[in-house]
Amino acid sequence: MFRLKTALFGLLLLLGFVSAQIPCPAPADYTSIDEGDTSWMLASSALVLLMTPGLGFFYGGLVRDKNVVNTIMLSYVAMAAVIIQWVFVGYSFAFGPGTAGFGSFRWGGLKDVGIDPNPDYGATVPHISFMNFQMMFAIITPALISGGIVERMKFSSFIIFVFLWSTICYDLLAHWMWSAWSQINDDGSCTYRMGWLRAMGAIDFAGGTVIHISSGFSALVAAAFVGKRKGFDPKEPHPAYNVPFVMLGAALLWFGWLGFNGGSAVAANGPAAIAVANSSIAAGAAFFTWLMLDAAVKKTPSAVGACSGAVVGLVVITPASGFIVPGYAIILGCVGAAIVYFAAKLKKYMPFDDSLDVFFVHGIGGVVGAFMTGLFATTDVNPYGSNGAFYGNPILLGYQVLAIVM
Repeated sequence: MFRLKTALFGLLLLLGFVSAQIPCPAPADYTSIDEGDTSWMLASSALVLLMTPGLGFFYGGLVRDKNVVNTIMLSYVAMAAVIIQWVFVGYSFAFGPGTAGFGSFRWGGLKDVGIDPNPDYGATVPHISFMNFQMMFAIITPALISGGIVERMKFSSFIIFVFLWSTICYDLLAHWMWSAWSQINDDGSCTYRMGWLRAMGAIDFAGGTVIHISSGFSALVAAAFVGKRKGFDPKEPHPAYNVPFVMLGAALLWFGWLGFNGGSAVAANGPAAIAVANSSIAAGAAFFTWLMLDAAVKKTPSAVGACSGAVVGLVVITPASGFIVPGYAIILGCVGAAIVYFAAKLKKYMPFDDSLDVFFVHGIGGVVGAFMTGLFATTDVNPYGSNGAFYGNPILLGYQVLAIVM
């Protein structure tokens, strides 16, 4: 095990100094601001920001009455803390020019991030609007982790955790999967550089790997580190204190998720429309799958379970949302909900106290989504994506598995 960890660490160091290098793509025919694309990006940013307080209500309704306000407040704390971190170093570490493994300080304090478009990320929207949209992603990710440690972590400790985790984990993963930049060489030639997972060929439309898998597995580690809640009995979990809060939170999450996935197209275009449609299709399919499984297994469908199913569907569809035809979104929603539903039954046998099932919903759900993206993705939907195994390119499935593991 030690040798494996040493080898992986060495690989990461190597990737930190060696960038993927290919010739720059042909210049875009347009690099001026498009009002429609910009409006969609600004609206999507607002929708994604709304998800974080929505998450607070969703989590707040699931905990015991004495911890409702504390649990909701953790999401608000994440909003404030990440905004500060993102402005000073986060955006530059995640998307700034650097190497295939690491970003840089070049855009620290948002230096050179202004109203002119950056064609590497969005040729028709102001660079700062892209930064703002990605900041909303960075905000909600550590807020998701809070569900694994609610009812037993101080605000001060959580703030420190958010700063450190965002810098060390989130920014690094975002750079690996999403970063790209054009570099002019001394001889006048142009080299196009990318994060190593993106250069390898892995795809993630809106954060299945970067956001959901990372937050789900991090929540499990955090839960193991802080220990179990006092009086916790995995065989007799506490009932949800406020079901209407859960339902309100799920509604806000679903609503915001349309911007979460649709805005990841960075334009008001076909992939954005596909992503928005796929999001609701998968959520609806997962909602009814969970409802029917509850009826079959427990003999009593529940509102909390159905809302959890909808969230699972949204998690599973996230990496595939802009890459697959809508019919497959139903498959992802149904299969994802079923896998997570039965996986969560194993919670009572685990030695950890993942309070609100973050590992199962986001960790396992994200793994299912990233894997199935490798099956169903097609360039017929998005020419900037890749064909999956069902479209004659099984190597994509291998890339997705590697991205999941890393």
